[in-house]
Amino acid sequence: MASSTSSLPQDDLARESPSLDTLISHLLAAKRALSCVEYVYRANDLVTMTRQALESHTIMTARTAFLRNGSISQVNVLAKVQVRKEELVTESNKQFESIVKRLDVADARLRKTLQTLRESTVDAKLRPEQEQGKHLIDFVDESGVDGLLGRIRDSVTVVSDARHDYEGSNRSMEDELSSIRKTLNTDVGKGDGSLHIASDLESPVPAILQDMEERVKIMAEDLESLVKHFDLCVTVIKHIEGGGAIARKVAGDLPDGVGQNLSEALLEPDAEDIGSEALEEMISIVEKDAGEVEDVVFGTRDHLYEMESQFDSITSHTNHLLHHYAEVSHAFHALEKVESQLPQYVGQGHTLAARWAEEKIKIEDLMDELEELRLFYDGFLCAYDSLIVEVGRRKAMEGHIEKILRDANRKVERLLEEEMAEREAFKVDQGDFLPVDIWPGLMTAPTRYRVQPLEEEIEVVPDISKSVIRAAIHRISGKSSVAG
Repeated sequence: MASSTSSLPQDDLARESPSLDTLISHLLAAKRALSCVEYVYRANDLVTMTRQALESHTIMTARTAFLRNGSISQVNVLAKVQVRKEELVTESNKQFESIVKRLDVADARLRKTLQTLRESTVDAKLRPEQEQGKHLIDFVDESGVDGLLGRIRDSVTVVSDARHDYEGSNRSMEDELSSIRKTLNTDVGKGDGSLHIASDLESPVPAILQDMEERVKIMAEDLESLVKHFDLCVTVIKHIEGGGAIARKVAGDLPDGVGQNLSEALLEPDAEDIGSEALEEMISIVEKDAGEVEDVVFGTRDHLYEMESQFDSITSHTNHLLHHYAEVSHAFHALEKVESQLPQYVGQGHTLAARWAEEKIKIEDLMDELEELRLFYDGFLCAYDSLIVEVGRRKAMEGHIEKILRDANRKVERLLEEEMAEREAFKVDQGDFLPVDIWPGLMTAPTRYRVQPLEEEIEVVPDISKSVIRAAIHRISGKSSVAG
């Protein structure tokens, strides 16, 4: 758009220039176009609010980054504590599982021994005739086994409860740290990326502000061209006969912020005459610029619409920053909660370690008792087999003695018979010559002898079958070879 000044009577311009009505319509259109000053005002407001938003974003981003980085440092420290807690759990689990396996083995061996006692029948010949059949288990007090196993179960339960409580606190701490890490959008221990604000929080405002400032400059220049066009319209109409009053009336009611920009001389009743050539040039410029007014107004409005859209994105980014700050702040407070509970978490670890050390000694002592009990029962089994062998040996010895005694009795009887024959022969040969009273024992019969038990109660050794004795000897030999 352009501008100029001059004056000619209306009849001199009628042939070459547009009518007054046309010029007045241009003036009214130019006046309406000046209402886009509101667009410029709004654009300036948007620029101001964008600058303020940039400042607040910078402060908020710095606060968020500071809070987030501090939180991440604390999370890294707590993560190390968590790792140590997990190591303690892993180590205690290994020890606990190891001792449980040993317990299972010891319990299985004892139960196998007890089952053997249940299945081992006491040979009926060792028991009274009227007694019902018995098993070796009938001679064992199983209440001692049950009591010992009960004490072991109690110790295992104490340790299991302590481990369960500790693992529960570990899970609780891990869940809280995991939630905090997720909020902070970081993987602890992976590089130094945790020291920087997330990339999605990088502000678009500086670029938008620069674009807005360029648009406001363009809008201001366009508004200035519209004001000049209006000034030129007023000047032209004032210098055409009959148009002065109309120009003053139109120019006297302008949008706020535009009227003061017009020259007060344009509103004076009397206008200084200008040359016809100057007026024709001014009219030509008005005609030319009148066709561009609407495009300038639309362009100014489009710039404002784009700036409104840009500011919406700034508002969205502001909300995003506020939301992220709220999340980081929430994570920070959650972290404070975890830190306040840290003594409790650590204390539970010490409690578990102390409880495990105490109960481990108890369990190992009880396992020793369990093994001793098993060895005693195994000894009982072995002793029973040895008893069977011993009974067999005694029975064999009894038979051997009886055989010797039978042989001795037969030999004594034979000697006595021989003695009787010798005495009878002596009496025949010498009896007639010897007086009877010469020796009182001359006619006495030889003393008779018999071997018999000294005790009134005779020992009765059971006659156990040889197959049972051989089986017992086989079991004893098998255990001796295993022990060797």
